[in-house]
Amino acid sequence: MTSVSDTSVRDSAATGAPVLEVSGREVDFDGAPAVRGVSFSLRRGEVLGLVGESGSGKSATALAAIGLLPGNAAVRGSVRLDGTELVGASDRELSAVRGSRIGMVFQDPLSAFTPVYRIGDQIAEAVRAHQDVPREAARARAVELLDLVGIPEPALRAQSYPHEFSGGMRQRAMIAMAMANDPDVILADEPTTALDVTIQAQVLDVLRTAQRETGAALVLVSHDLGVIAGAADRVAVMYAGRIVESAPAEELFARPRMPYTLGLIGAVPRLDTAGEVLVPIPGSPPMAGSTGPGCPFAPRCPLAGESCLTEEPQLRTVDGHAVACVRADEIAGKRLGPLDVFPVPAVPPRDPDPEAVPADEEPPAAGAGTGTGTAAGTAAETVLSVRGLVRTFPVLKGSAFKRRVGTVHAVDGVDLRIRRGETLALVGESGSGKSTTLFELLSLARPEGGEIELFGQPLDRLDRAARQALRGQVQIVFQDPMASLDPRMTVGDIVAEPLRAQGADRRTAAGRVPGLLEQVGLDPAHAVRFPHEFSGGQRQRVGIARALSVGPRLLVLDEPVSALDVSVQAGVLNLLKRLKSELGLAYLFVSHDLSVVRHIADRVSVVYLGRTVESGTVDEVFERPRHPYTQALLSAVPLPDPVRERERQRTRILLPGDPPSPTHRYEGCRFRARCPVFARLGAEERTRCENEVPQDREHAADHVAACHFPAVREVV
Repeated sequence: MTSVSDTSVRDSAATGAPVLEVSGREVDFDGAPAVRGVSFSLRRGEVLGLVGESGSGKSATALAAIGLLPGNAAVRGSVRLDGTELVGASDRELSAVRGSRIGMVFQDPLSAFTPVYRIGDQIAEAVRAHQDVPREAARARAVELLDLVGIPEPALRAQSYPHEFSGGMRQRAMIAMAMANDPDVILADEPTTALDVTIQAQVLDVLRTAQRETGAALVLVSHDLGVIAGAADRVAVMYAGRIVESAPAEELFARPRMPYTLGLIGAVPRLDTAGEVLVPIPGSPPMAGSTGPGCPFAPRCPLAGESCLTEEPQLRTVDGHAVACVRADEIAGKRLGPLDVFPVPAVPPRDPDPEAVPADEEPPAAGAGTGTGTAAGTAAETVLSVRGLVRTFPVLKGSAFKRRVGTVHAVDGVDLRIRRGETLALVGESGSGKSTTLFELLSLARPEGGEIELFGQPLDRLDRAARQALRGQVQIVFQDPMASLDPRMTVGDIVAEPLRAQGADRRTAAGRVPGLLEQVGLDPAHAVRFPHEFSGGQRQRVGIARALSVGPRLLVLDEPVSALDVSVQAGVLNLLKRLKSELGLAYLFVSHDLSVVRHIADRVSVVYLGRTVESGTVDEVFERPRHPYTQALLSAVPLPDPVRERERQRTRILLPGDPPSPTHRYEGCRFRARCPVFARLGAEERTRCENEVPQDREHAADHVAACHFPAVREVV
């Protein structure tokens, strides 16, 4: 084994001439370096995955290849497409390459499409911009492409505008446009961000189809290591604007040699493991242009020594594995894992069955050590019970005189039960009714239909004073920590605000702030700072401290980690598990990430089109799912394991289309239009699904599924 100095990333197993060569790529924004000396090459049919935290330079690297950076960006280095230099080319020359030789799939297709032109016309325009074909032939090609990427009724949907497509359909249409001219390279910048897991699986399948049909090389930018594991041949890990490790996907995931890569892999919650301790990477990534003379990762690295602080390590390649770390040989030789490198605070294991805890055990105070109140009740106390919840909204038409022309059945039969000290996860695709369910609970009002009991008290029997008394017992942590915190208030005032609303005087409220900040892992001295002075993970900790300030017994968490990098997400999840154990809280945890649910939840409730279709303990539901919808959700979750993902050791269930509109109330089973089981049934069995609403059937203790033909199917 020999070691050679190398500033590029090469795959020794690849054959053929590179179609895309990037050498010494540097990008500055207003003089601040965002990309520093990035080099890689791609051959036809290869997939290169670019991963790293926000601000690592992934997107800038991809967009710089075709000159799509803003005017304040200065680009240096070389980008050669089949030997033709693109850096320094005129806009006209680059326009001839964009869409023809290099296709682009943007992160947000809604902003990438022109809203006033039909989807079919925009794809046809991409064809005619690079090919001398008649208008009708271009439109026919657009319909053909929409059909290829799985758009139903492509001829009809080609006449639709972008806002008439769902998020997944828009992304598929964007891929159709990218492959319209059989490009040599496709750049995909976070193509599955903010998509439901089932739609993500469809989009990734379409990307594979696009690459297969065009034979193009693919640069896939993603923060999701599971997506990268299943799609990439090679992986390049970026930090502080440069590549710090790169290797074939299977090699990198099995034997990472850079502490940063170890941290990223250790921070990912996995669907196939439960209760594992996550590894949060301490600190935050450096701002562009703020790196010192040594290794940029040294301030966050537990293995950093004196040499790491004085000189930035160069990228060295050993047997096709490139890494920029002076401790790489030691990590490889000792086969160190994430838990061997990063110190992880003790996190309590998943709670046992609350019924098994002695009923006379006193729960800990919700504000233990801060004087924020107490949580009452016994260990087996039911904190929240929801039965048959219904919520509809009118569809109105007209400007001056509104008239009702329809009804949105947002929630139409949701059942929930949460006990003290328990975490119940509410999962389902967008539009399934999760958020509406939360708002119904938080409003503390009489439900439109069904029953809600909070701490044993039916909401429809409470007077105004009783509702107000419950107000502080239920608090929420929002999805976007920046949007949920008032930028004009200091963090201390933000945390104290709920206390003031509950009648506490200013001095008392201010006195509780330091303890609350310390409880969530923040420095009490930072109470005088404003939200913009904190990182995303720190802002979410502020939101948690704010919610805890009034000593709640039930905490509603609405996608609390979806906007965070995986390294920061791990720390927040560990914090939530610790707080639940210390304070005896109950959590209602809403998430589209089933890997996160497997890690943090005790029980799970699966909702489809406003109705609960399966519920039970996390282990039981995830290991023995009975409802076809649950099976499809679980099968669509990517694992950060290239062997299992690439060799298809798991059965992938791709659901056709998108969830149907909630403006219709469907007879029988509302999932049947997308159900793979229904498609295989005989006429008599189909009639039952079409006319009879499935009722809950118990399959194990605390595990029920509403399906006429349930079957166990291993999908994890």
